[in-house]
Amino acid sequence: MAGGLLFFSVRIACGRRFSSGVSPPAVERVPVLIVGAGPVGLALSFFLAKLGIKSAVLEKSLTFSQHPQAHFINNRSMELFRKLDGLAEDIERLQPPLDHWRKFIYCTSLSGTVLGSVDHIKPQDFERTTSPTFVAHLSQYKLTRLLLKKLENNGFCVTENEELSRNEGSGGLEKRILMGQECVSVRSLPAGVEVGMLSRDGGFGKEMQRKIHCEILVGADGARSSVRRLVGIKMEGERDLQKLVSVHFLSRDLGRYLLEERPGMLFFIFNSNGIGVLVAHDLSQGEFVLQVPFYPPQQGLEDFSPRVCEGIIDKLVGWKVEDVEIVDIKPWVMHAEVAKRFSACNGRVVIAGDAAHRFPPAGGFGMNTGIQDAHNLAWKIAAFLGGLSPLSILETYETERRPIALFNTKLSVQNFRAAMSIPAALGLDPAIANTVHSALNSGVGSLLPSAMQKTILEGIFAIGRVQVSDFLLKGKNPLVSSRLAKLRSILDEGKSLQLQFPAEDIGFRYKEGALANDGDLEKTLENREEHRRDYVPSSEPGSRMPHMPLRLLNCSKGDIISTLDLIPVDKLEFVLIIAPVKGSYILAETARTVAQEFGAILSVSVIWPPGCFFDMSKPRDGYLDLEQVMPSLSWWETCGISQDGAIMVRPDDHVAWRTTCALGDDAADQIRRAFSKILGITRF
Repeated sequence: MAGGLLFFSVRIACGRRFSSGVSPPAVERVPVLIVGAGPVGLALSFFLAKLGIKSAVLEKSLTFSQHPQAHFINNRSMELFRKLDGLAEDIERLQPPLDHWRKFIYCTSLSGTVLGSVDHIKPQDFERTTSPTFVAHLSQYKLTRLLLKKLENNGFCVTENEELSRNEGSGGLEKRILMGQECVSVRSLPAGVEVGMLSRDGGFGKEMQRKIHCEILVGADGARSSVRRLVGIKMEGERDLQKLVSVHFLSRDLGRYLLEERPGMLFFIFNSNGIGVLVAHDLSQGEFVLQVPFYPPQQGLEDFSPRVCEGIIDKLVGWKVEDVEIVDIKPWVMHAEVAKRFSACNGRVVIAGDAAHRFPPAGGFGMNTGIQDAHNLAWKIAAFLGGLSPLSILETYETERRPIALFNTKLSVQNFRAAMSIPAALGLDPAIANTVHSALNSGVGSLLPSAMQKTILEGIFAIGRVQVSDFLLKGKNPLVSSRLAKLRSILDEGKSLQLQFPAEDIGFRYKEGALANDGDLEKTLENREEHRRDYVPSSEPGSRMPHMPLRLLNCSKGDIISTLDLIPVDKLEFVLIIAPVKGSYILAETARTVAQEFGAILSVSVIWPPGCFFDMSKPRDGYLDLEQVMPSLSWWETCGISQDGAIMVRPDDHVAWRTTCALGDDAADQIRRAFSKILGITRF
C-alpha cells in the first residue's frame, strides 16, 4: 500500500528578529489589501475587480492547499458565482453527477448493513422556482483553482517570493496574489492602514519585509486570522465541540465499489472496530476524507500514522482496500464562535469568512457565509472608494452580517447536535464519551500514568462499540430493536443531519443597515425556533430579491433571464422595479432625479404581465421592459405589494427600499430619505 507524509507547519512569531541581510521596508500602495487567498478572499477580489476597484491579496502559504476542506456550495453562493464570468456553470460541469452525492448513508461498514439513508434532493428542487441555480458539491481546492483561473482572465497574476524579490521597489501590487507573504503588523493611519508584510520562502534564502499602505484592509485569513489577532478582535461562543482527525486519501477501488453499490456524499459508519464519517468528495476519482474522533492527550498524532489510518479505513470499509494512498492527515477542533466585532481601526480594517465566524461543518455554512460576507462588503467598499458614500457605510457590513453569522452559528450547532442524535440512538452517546474523557483529564483520573489513561479510554470505547456489532444488530434483542426503531424515526422525521437550508440560504433578511425599512412588522431571525425547509419569497427591505423568470421585451431575441440578472455585477447600480402604470412611471422619473442628486446610478425595470402588448418601436432610454413568463402568480403578488408600489434593489441583490402602494406628493422627499439612509449620507 502507498504511504504518505504528515506535514506540520510552524508559525513564526511576529516579533522575531530578522537576519542582517533583510532589506529595509519598502512602501507599496494599493486601494484594498486582502489577507488570505482562500475562496472568500479570492471571491472578494473578484467582486471588487468587477466594480473597478483594484486590490492585492496576501497569502501566507507558499502554495495553495490541496486538502478538499469545504465541498458544499449552497444556492445563494451559486447565484453569486453565476454572475462571475460563468463560474457557476464551470462548477456544475466539474462537480460529480447529482446521483453520486445526494444521499447520506448510515451503516455498520461501507460493505456492511445499511441502517438507514436520507435523500436530500426533493422533486421540487429540480423546478428551480425559487432560484435560477441549484446547490453544488465541489471540493474547496477545486473551487479555488476555478477562481484563480477566472481572476487571471481578469488581469490578476499569482506572484511567488522569488519574482516579488526581483521586482523589489518596482511597485505595482495591484491585481496580484502574493504567495508566501504574511501580515505581521497593522497600524492605523489618518486616511488608511499601514500593513507590515513579511516574505516567506520556506526557510531558505532571503526574507524581506515590506510596508503596504491601503485604504481598506480585509482579513479573510481563516480561523486563525492574523489580522483579527493584530487588531485585537476577540471571538465568543462555544469552543471544543469536538476534536477530530481528518484523513485525506485516494482509492479508485473504493470509489468504484461505492458507485456500484451505494453512492452518497456522507457515510456515517458505526461498528465494533471503529467509528467515523467518510466524506466522498468524488467517487469517480476515488477522493475521500475520513473524519475520526480524536481524544488528546491520551491519543496523539502518532496514533494516526499513515499505516494506522490505512488500518482504520479497512475496518470501516469492511475489507482490505489495496490501493489506498494517504495524502494528508490533519487534526482539527470544531468551534462555534463569532467575532465580537467585524471591524477595527476606525472601520478601515474588516474581517470576513472564517476570520469572523467559525461554525461546525454541519450544513456547510462556513464557506458559504463567507462568500456572502464578501458580496455584501464589495459594493460598500466600492461606494466608499468611489465617493458615493462616506466611510461609515462600512459600519453597515457588521450591522448586517454579524446577526447572520450568529444565526448560522446557532443553526449549524443544532444541525451538529442532530448528527450526534444518530450514534446516541444506537447507544453511542458522544456526550458520554466526552464525560469519560473529561474524567481522565481531571480529578483522580489525571493522576494516573498516561499509558494507563490511554488503556482505560480505549477499553471503555471498545466496550461501548460492542453495542453496534453485527452480532447484536442482527439479533432479536428488544433493546437493539428499540434503538433501531428510534434511528429510523429520526431519519424519517427529518431530525438527522440536514444538507439543504433554502429558507436560510436565500431567505435570510437584514433587519437594519444600508436599507430603508418601510414600517412593516419586523420579522426577526431569532424567532425561528427550528429549521424550516421551505423558502418564502419576500420583498421586505433587507431581503434578497425574489427570483422570477422574465422575458426581455427590448430585444428581438426575447431572452429569458432571472430578476436577479437585473442587478449588474460590473456596475455600482441600484435598480427600481415598477409595473407599467402611469403613476409608477412618474415615481421612476422622480427616483432617477433624486438618485442624480446623490451621484448614484439608478436604472428602471418594468415588469409587464404575461401576454401583454408591447410596442418595441418605442424604447424608453434608461428603462428595461420585461414580460413575466410564469402566469400563475404575478410578480407583485409574490412580492406582497400592489402594482402601484415599487421596489429598489441594492447592488448585492437585496431590497434597499420599497413602497407597497402609490406615493403622494412627498414622493421625492421619501425617496431622498431612503437614499440618505442607504448610502449613509446625512446632508440631505
